[in-house]
Amino acid sequence: MTRRLPVLPTIVVAAAVALLIALGMWQLRRAHENEQLLAQYKAAAKLPPIAYPVAPFTGPLPLFRWATAYCQRVVGERAAGGRNRAGDVGWAHIVDCATGAEGPGLSVEIGWSRNPEAKVNWRGGLVSGVIVPDRLRRMRLVAASAPSGLEPAGLPSAETAVPVTPGRNRMYALQWFSFAAIALIIYGLALRKRLKGVPPKNER
Repeated sequence: MTRRLPVLPTIVVAAAVALLIALGMWQLRRAHENEQLLAQYKAAAKLPPIAYPVAPFTGPLPLFRWATAYCQRVVGERAAGGRNRAGDVGWAHIVDCATGAEGPGLSVEIGWSRNPEAKVNWRGGLVSGVIVPDRLRRMRLVAASAPSGLEPAGLPSAETAVPVTPGRNRMYALQWFSFAAIALIIYGLALRKRLKGVPPKNER
């Protein structure tokens, strides 16, 4: 007696394989996007310095561009995990500045220390550094030098700003494609037994 191809299990397996392949393709697209982002950041680091944009910013952020800004007065302070120029783990000290009567203001990573409660002896003025992402204000300026009592903060690299590296994206894509191939092989073996009239072990 011939065995018919099981409809429901085949549909389920086909849908699962299609989903796994789609996830793999998505990771490949993300790898391409992250490669472009890295190239953009590296190119920005070689461009001439700009004035830090303090007006509401709607376009692509000028991340990893050298810039100069003027902090009229400090209106807030905060600390976040960070590294110094030697790569030591500690605390990055960030000040929020007013830049005028209106506008979003300016955040400056003014220096680094091992103590999150270290006093920041800086009250504003002209500051130069590199623009990096900031979770509160979208971007901030990492100062090239530090005031008394703090060490210079580590200048970030473009790679650290990309959540997942292109190489890791491709590794994830390979994993999804491998899962899809394994699912097809397992189901193919199960179908082979069924079509030959040999029931699976759990049906005996």
